[in-house]
Amino acid sequence: MIIVSGCLAGLRCRFDGRENPVQKIIDLVKEGKAIPLCSEQLGGLATPRAKAERVGEKVLTEDGVDITSQFKRGADEVLKIAKIVGCKKAILKSKSPSCGSCEIFDGTFSKTLIKGNGVLAELLKENNIEVVTENEI
Repeated sequence: MIIVSGCLAGLRCRFDGRENPVQKIIDLVKEGKAIPLCSEQLGGLATPRAKAERVGEKVLTEDGVDITSQFKRGADEVLKIAKIVGCKKAILKSKSPSCGSCEIFDGTFSKTLIKGNGVLAELLKENNIEVVTENEI
């Protein structure tokens, strides 16, 4: 079973209430091979919600509100689900403070990318779950 970012499966769970549908990912869900999840929602954040970026170990909104605990709680919940279903791979939204793999926005809200992982991507990798982005499938 594969865990996929809900927004990539067509769910309106992005911070701005929109989705980022990718047909290949939608097909995986339809075929019963993937489960769409949003760790930010599972962490208790509303949709829509303030834009956020990772700054070191913290996740902050543009207004400087620290929402790290919600991001960590959501990542923990996704990991629990991944373990229950025997997930070995995740396809996550690139550049996201939650799901980004190998590169994320730098925390200045200037669309500048740096090397790094989102909170969820980092946790899944630490637990030996392969993480790729929608750009790698």
